[in-house]
Amino acid sequence: MTLHRFVVDAAATAPDRPAVVGPSGSLTYRALDDRANALASGLRARGVGRGDRVVLWADKSPELVAAMQAVLRLGAAYVPADRAVPAARVAAMVRDCAARAVVTGAEAVPRLSDALPSGTHVLDLAAEFAPPAAPVDEAVTADALAYILYTSGSTGKPKGVRVSHGNATAFVDWAVAELRATPADRFANHAPLTFDLSVLDLYAAFASGASVHLVPNELAYAPRQLVDFLHEERISVWYSVPSALTLMMRDGGLLERPAPDGLRAILFAGEPFAVDHVRRLSGWTGARLLNLYGPTETNVCTFHEVEPADLRRDRPVPIGRATCGDRVWARRPDGSVAEPGEEGELLVDGPTVMLGYWGHPPHRGPYPTGDLVRVLPDGAFEYLGRRDHMVKVRGHRVELGEVEAVLATHPDVAEAVATVVGTGMESRLAAFVLPRPGREPGVLALKRHIARRLPRYMVVDEVHRVAHLPRTRNGKIDRSALAARAAGPTVPAT
Repeated sequence: MTLHRFVVDAAATAPDRPAVVGPSGSLTYRALDDRANALASGLRARGVGRGDRVVLWADKSPELVAAMQAVLRLGAAYVPADRAVPAARVAAMVRDCAARAVVTGAEAVPRLSDALPSGTHVLDLAAEFAPPAAPVDEAVTADALAYILYTSGSTGKPKGVRVSHGNATAFVDWAVAELRATPADRFANHAPLTFDLSVLDLYAAFASGASVHLVPNELAYAPRQLVDFLHEERISVWYSVPSALTLMMRDGGLLERPAPDGLRAILFAGEPFAVDHVRRLSGWTGARLLNLYGPTETNVCTFHEVEPADLRRDRPVPIGRATCGDRVWARRPDGSVAEPGEEGELLVDGPTVMLGYWGHPPHRGPYPTGDLVRVLPDGAFEYLGRRDHMVKVRGHRVELGEVEAVLATHPDVAEAVATVVGTGMESRLAAFVLPRPGREPGVLALKRHIARRLPRYMVVDEVHRVAHLPRTRNGKIDRSALAARAAGPTVPAT
């Protein structure tokens, strides 16, 4: 099965069912199929074919989802670009992946055309194209490239993660089976379409003949509007980063209203979810709570369903066991496999592992995630943090995620982020703390809280109370911004 076949098949069996609902309107499966065929015909007339790349630069909408389908039907790969990034960045992506065409909003066509390499076609997303004489449905294999997701790279240059139809459908097939998805489901799409979380929202919905409901970009972190969206759209499956759920609980009144009757699964991924928030969520709804884990390079490779025992933990819930047919294990520094109770870097091998990075040789063998885990007695994994968040403070090895997890258990703390300022013997451990409403956690109390749970060298040197924590476009904590703030002269000492 390939990603575009989900829509083709649903349009043939249930053409009048809603497929995509968004801020600009909605499309049934028949309408989505027709629009995808027409745009595919327009792209084909401009030379786009099997193996080509097409950059999609537009706000989230049903029309943009149809454009994704159009590209796939040609045997080409789509490359989504965040509408908020400048035209120069989009042009750089076009050059990097040698895209044949760009599909964008009408207002961007004139200024983007001048920035692109000659011969690159620019199409208006809203343009109407004549339907083809026959449906467009190029035969592609499971190992064919389906899309490229650009992620930030350690060198400062974004890396294009190449994902095949087989990589994506291994995850989608698992999700549909695990969620027992049906045509009656209503999936929320909170994540940007440039973020791998969106793969489940779109394609699990299409694979089960259900509908996907797009959260408008401007509402992605508007907590009260998100809560209204959850109720008004009668969402049955919600999937987002924990930060969004935290905002909805803290500032959106999520827990003040009864849970929607149809809500049956809440999935979260992308960052640790403080266990106190999970407890509150569990007390509010009887829906299944699932913690999904995986970097963009593997999409989801482990998962864990929250159980009553997890709510008695003082650390985030485990990331669980391997899924989607993958094999995962923890590798110790000496190269051996970590046993229960031991720590190591998580490695992944199997059908969800990417083809490789664009412009680089194909990826072969297991993928080293760069994430540190602890093997639990039952063989599941507990996330500890990033290897690149493992820092040295005055000669001691400190995992920032462990400090953050302990801070988050303090009753006055809603969220916490730790960072290191300085180098060598001048380095110091700083924490940014977002208090719960009406609370003012004291610096001394927080330090004592850490000291009772962690070694002395892991007690923070300074604490900064903040009104909000900066976030990236994907909703994760912007650690770079906090590190810069901690190192800057304007940060008051505490």
